[in-house]
Amino acid sequence: MFDSKNKPKGIKRIFLATINSLRAFQWLYKNESAFKQELILLLVTIPITFVFNISLKEQLILISTILFIIFTEIINTAIEAVVDRIGLEFHTLSGLAKDLGSAAVFVSLVISTMIWLAVLL
Repeated sequence: MFDSKNKPKGIKRIFLATINSLRAFQWLYKNESAFKQELILLLVTIPITFVFNISLKEQLILISTILFIIFTEIINTAIEAVVDRIGLEFHTLSGLAKDLGSAAVFVSLVISTMIWLAVLL
């Protein structure tokens, strides 16, 4: 049973949350090729934003779109993990949940592409 009264608070909560997040990033890097690809995309696009004659605000918007893709990938992976935790046998709703997560990543890629085109063209 969940005991909300004994949850860490303040700096301790922030520290533990940071440790958990770093552990998740480490797991993603080791196990998710899509995450690695998107991380490479981020590392490539950051310097590219300095090549164009755009404002700092536009640079941050472009970089944020790539971070949004990574965010969506993390949510998609979380959905997949929960579905797999429930059971590895095929179920149409499990497949649908995974497909919807994948669709979310696709939509984030489309949004990012549209914003990059709008800013650079």
